Amino acid sequence: RLERPRGEIRFERVTFHYGKDDGVIGDFTLTIAPGEKVGLVGRSGAGKTTLMNLLLRFYDVEGGRILIDGEDVKSVTQESLRAQIGVVTQDTSLLHRSIRDNIAYGRPGASEEAIREAARRANALGFIEALEDSRGRKGLDAHVGERGVKLSGGQRQRIAIARVFLKDAPILVLDEATSALDSEIEAAIQENLFQLMKGKTVIAIAHRLSTIAQLDRLVVIDKGRIVEDGPHRALVAKGGLYADLWARQSGGFIAGDAEIATAD
Repeated sequence: RLERPRGEIRFERVTFHYGKDDGVIGDFTLTIAPGEKVGLVGRSGAGKTTLMNLLLRFYDVEGGRILIDGEDVKSVTQESLRAQIGVVTQDTSLLHRSIRDNIAYGRPGASEEAIREAARRANALGFIEALEDSRGRKGLDAHVGERGVKLSGGQRQRIAIARVFLKDAPILVLDEATSALDSEIEAAIQENLFQLMKGKTVIAIAHRLSTIAQLDRLVVIDKGRIVEDGPHRALVAKGGLYADLWARQSGGFIAGDAEIATAD
């Protein structure tokens, strides 16, 4: 079992090619300190999401190992591993149960007050309270799924964010965690997400670089290998791959301060 970890994550010479000869992750080494917030950056197909999936053991590495606090993730139960990691992805699948059960999924037995507070912090309480399913169940009691309420992608994503607020795990994995939200809702949640990150180890992937520019460190991956590693300003100044991706997204505008301010 993985007990509540301090949160050091180490990828040691990890190789993974989905069973093919080569092509995805090759000899990948990265250490993330407890409480450090790291953004993974790279073009589509660089291997960012694959690394997240290996950490969560949706797949096992083909070479090397992944350690949390020095313990190989292969040697602990998947249940105990995932209990210590809060996850929000761009594609959130919900249980065919009540909204309440969906939010409390990571922390069964949570109080009503804690569930409502998590929903509020995820900017979800407003739409939840307006829900009613075909059987007349309302709010947190409304069911999701085939015979229940139909939720938009952005609403599903906010339920997933409420889930991580409630779970309060020491490690956070955010893979395009706000991609389905419009910018107004994203801005409302962003501040709360930064609050949640305090004291936690965070690995985040975001296509919109402004959403991860303020993390401690950005690790730039190309074809499954690290090509740049450092804070936003240093990487912009360096003029490499990250600076190129940033310039494209910010319309050639490189004065870091003004851009980052928009993501606060």
